[in-house]
Amino acid sequence: MFLGISSQLEHTDPQDWAAKHKALGLKSVNFPASFTDGEEKFMAYKKAADEAGLVIAEVGIWRNTLAADPQERQKWIDYAVEQLRMADAIGAVCCVNVVGTPYGPRWDGGYRGNFTPELWKMAVAMVREIIDCARPKHTKFSIESMPWMIPSSPDEYLRLIEDVDRPEFGTHLDVVNMITSPQKYFFNDEFLHECFEKLHGTICSCHLKDIRLKEEYTFQLEECACGMGTLDLESYARLADAENPAMPMIIEHLTTDDEYAASVRYVTERLGL
Repeated sequence: MFLGISSQLEHTDPQDWAAKHKALGLKSVNFPASFTDGEEKFMAYKKAADEAGLVIAEVGIWRNTLAADPQERQKWIDYAVEQLRMADAIGAVCCVNVVGTPYGPRWDGGYRGNFTPELWKMAVAMVREIIDCARPKHTKFSIESMPWMIPSSPDEYLRLIEDVDRPEFGTHLDVVNMITSPQKYFFNDEFLHECFEKLHGTICSCHLKDIRLKEEYTFQLEECACGMGTLDLESYARLADAENPAMPMIIEHLTTDDEYAASVRYVTERLGL
């Protein structure tokens, strides 16, 4: 596995950015630029990553490509196309978004409509449009697994891959986002195996974090830093490494660069990296 973090780290230029990731012992990075920054800038970041021996794991989109307003939706689909083209130009492993929703004020929120046949058809068409317009040769387009929108399980992800029917579409695996029941929580080692067995051969990149059960009623789960929950991190790392020895594993959703550095040290020591 190639450990990375979602933080850009406070930096002054592309060389400083790459050097700081390298100093933490990381092997993969999330890309800090977008196509709107211009080719000169994003290629400078690519060059810095290449010279430091860092794999560019992910280019983010993070826009509502299923927005209710048709003009807004097309705006963000066009944005996604350009991000995917840039990702391909810099040799990123994947370009990732969540599927989005037209059914409420929060673009990545949970709504009943997220699981309707209509949303499914919209999502398949949206993914196909982005891939067919961008036509990437090296980078996979991927949708991050989520707890309250598709794909929320390995079976949903498999079905989405089959329905999209594009070789340029791959799995972005966030196991914690799919742990949504007592069974998956208490037997997360078994769920980890299920994810990697069912999605074998499609997984591009993984998010790395932890999860814990809150004491309040009813059943409430809370995302947390690695080591503060009950996720079987050893099994996760072992399965990811078996899938791909260069699998990007990106630590995310911490607040400060110091917290990221501490988490990197913890994961490195615990997993013997």
